Amino acid sequence: MNNRCVFIHTNERQWLGALVAEYSFRRNSANSDKFDIAFIHTQDYPFLSAKEGHTFLRGGTSRDWHMDDLQSFTPLRFMPPKLMGWQGRAVLTDPDVFAVGDVFDLLERDMQGAAVMGRRRSAKKGKSHQVATSVMLMDCAKLRHWDAEADFGALFRMERDYKQWMVLEYEDPDTVGFLEDYWNDFDNLDADTRLLHNTKRKTQPWKTGLPVDYTPADKFKNRPLFASANRLRAKVFGEYGLLGRYKEHPDPQQEAFFFGLLRECLEMGHVSEELLQQEISKNHVRHDAFEVLDRTSKLSRSAA
Repeated sequence: MNNRCVFIHTNERQWLGALVAEYSFRRNSANSDKFDIAFIHTQDYPFLSAKEGHTFLRGGTSRDWHMDDLQSFTPLRFMPPKLMGWQGRAVLTDPDVFAVGDVFDLLERDMQGAAVMGRRRSAKKGKSHQVATSVMLMDCAKLRHWDAEADFGALFRMERDYKQWMVLEYEDPDTVGFLEDYWNDFDNLDADTRLLHNTKRKTQPWKTGLPVDYTPADKFKNRPLFASANRLRAKVFGEYGLLGRYKEHPDPQQEAFFFGLLRECLEMGHVSEELLQQEISKNHVRHDAFEVLDRTSKLSRSAA
């Protein structure tokens, strides 16, 4: 096993995205033999499903944990150091992150003594210290204190807040470094992009037209009437009731990039037509995916 690895954490709802992401990391690296790629799948970690329907702390308020949420994989982003035996370097990505550049450059970069690195989640005042952990570079030997299962359990004892956990607010700031935004480019694809992240869930290109199947961020903490109305909506109509449908991505270039990668995955046998049809039937992938593939042009070897 290489002492360099890219980990993609996922669940069944984002499995196709994870497979396309895996392909993109190999396709667009000049050093693909120098690192491994591994999936961290929710189905392999029963401590997540054991908390189905239980209440946890998120953003100062209580939420119910549901495995069918689009992002039920997020607690697993803290698993790589343990999976690496506390050795070597690891990159962790969401399943909706696709390589445009060479991820090996990230694995080999000078971390300047940091234990973990990620881009700044927000430029807003008071939030510039927060890390977008959807893409992280880790020096695994320096992260022996990470215990994803134990820290996940602490959420349900109200001892740890999910939002603070996810932005690394429990880490010593002196051990955290920051990456350039292009290593986790939020719905932006240009000449500088190295890793494209289709982070706005409602416009993910492979989901267009499907019913929304994720819990929206709780933005009503300081607006009790709106928060109460949102809880009532979920109680009466179901967790995802009245949340609408996934929208078309505003950048056609990003849709073309994803489907260009998927087209190559099908041609190379990395993804089978049968699997794609199954994902469509499960409402994990837009129903017109084959039609979109038919009108999608081949990608250049430079990817974007």
